[in-house]
Amino acid sequence: MKTLMMTAAFALSAGMVTAESHSMTVRLGTEGAYPPFNIIDDNGEVAGFEREVGDELCARAELTCEWVTNDWDSIIPNLVSGNYDVIIAGMSITDERDEVIDFTQNYFPPATSSYLAMSEDADVEGGVVAGQTATIQAAHVAESGATLIEFATPDETIAAVQNGEADAVFADTDFLKPFVEESDGEFMFVGEPVQLGKGIGLGLRESDTELKEKFNAAISSMKEDGSLNELLVKYFGEDTQTYE
Repeated sequence: MKTLMMTAAFALSAGMVTAESHSMTVRLGTEGAYPPFNIIDDNGEVAGFEREVGDELCARAELTCEWVTNDWDSIIPNLVSGNYDVIIAGMSITDERDEVIDFTQNYFPPATSSYLAMSEDADVEGGVVAGQTATIQAAHVAESGATLIEFATPDETIAAVQNGEADAVFADTDFLKPFVEESDGEFMFVGEPVQLGKGIGLGLRESDTELKEKFNAAISSMKEDGSLNELLVKYFGEDTQTYE
């Protein structure tokens, strides 16, 4: 789960472009570099948990949707400026962001972030910890007393631990889990997990109230019939948090 630290300047053009002002295809913006939430598959298409969720939400809302990819560090400004209409990119709901854009209810429950390292003795409190630029994890590290080193992509944070630039990386537990499980002991979780954010929601321009209502209704219907829980378990395992 990730978040941008941004200024109110990004909000200057909010409301100038709306997805509901005229009939159009709704463009879903994602990063495509944050498995299992969103990835680019071998055919160059967006795939992962959020691809399936997004397609199902559009079907239930009776919307024609297309997928657009955008680098994480400019994903909110490009929503506000109208390059796409919705952010669906593992984005945590935070008070800071909610001042600039709007959110649906969450489609992924509040979850934990964890530290990954190559040694049980890694110093996550006073050492060097890698985080992806402009995420709630990076902000947490910056306030923790550790030295934060930031990278543009999540894969670079892992590489920083491998090449010795960082003692550990702090990121979504669900993002880090496959690295631990598939590393044959090279990677391990250290320290205590931390719960951050209010869950993951769709980000929209504040002016797109009708579109927000349609997506909220679709998310509610997926929660009520269990289909959202099925996708959560499919991508994050039987022990993942689901909706009651």
